[in-house]
Amino acid sequence: MTLARVAAAARRATALPLVLAVAAIDVDDGGSVGVDDTAVLPVASTSKLLLLAEVARRLESGELSPGQPVAVAPSDVVHGTGLLGRLDRRGWTVQDLCWLTAAVSDNTATNALLGLVGLDATARLAADLGVDALTLHDRVRDVRGPGDPPVFATGTARALAELVARAARSTMTSPGASRRLLHWMRSNTDHGLVPALVAHDPYATCFPEPLPGGLLVANKTGTDTGVRADAGILIGARRVAYAVVAHWDTALGDSTERAAVHAMRDVGRTLADYAGQAPPPGA
Repeated sequence: MTLARVAAAARRATALPLVLAVAAIDVDDGGSVGVDDTAVLPVASTSKLLLLAEVARRLESGELSPGQPVAVAPSDVVHGTGLLGRLDRRGWTVQDLCWLTAAVSDNTATNALLGLVGLDATARLAADLGVDALTLHDRVRDVRGPGDPPVFATGTARALAELVARAARSTMTSPGASRRLLHWMRSNTDHGLVPALVAHDPYATCFPEPLPGGLLVANKTGTDTGVRADAGILIGARRVAYAVVAHWDTALGDSTERAAVHAMRDVGRTLADYAGQAPPPGA
């Protein structure tokens, strides 16, 4: 099986009233495919990978320490995904906030981390890594006013997949920072999009080493009005980094959302088939 089948699965969505952008990268041999993978789209919380990458860089450089306390300001507290805004405690460490952001896409933790490192730093890192199509425009807000950026973040499937591939290759600023990002991604509790129909072990302790005869997943999802996104890595006989972003007009109704999720899961099954198949001898 080749990556071309992943692209074919993505193209099956072209008859649907939505955009399905897909990028897949074989981490080890460098092969890749894409469908609408350079289209700049809202990518919701998958963009938090860029924020976590910047924090990981600073932890490895010594600019931050894992146990460093971070005060969560009242202005950081927002609704939506996460737990921190519902908890009484307000004193957390850098490492705590990263786990919350990665595991449950905690919006309040995200805002606290953004306050710590700043939007400009994430833009510099994206440029340094060659994924500058991925942009955090703002903090997370409950309500976006006329003077606010219209969306939290935009990006391309290609940029998201490249960021994950860099982490898997240990070339995301440093091997240590790469490991941190992958392990944070491994804690994500939302496997309802690309990996939903993929048999995998979410708890195997061998990660990021392959599980003999099985598949491992590490990912980050994003959900917003008219947007579903998922970026991550499938590890089997092969390692494949991926990003799938669906975008549609919500005026079309709930059926379009269901079609988008179904299409993403279909791509996921094809990615899993590729990851589970050993490359030919000598490849």
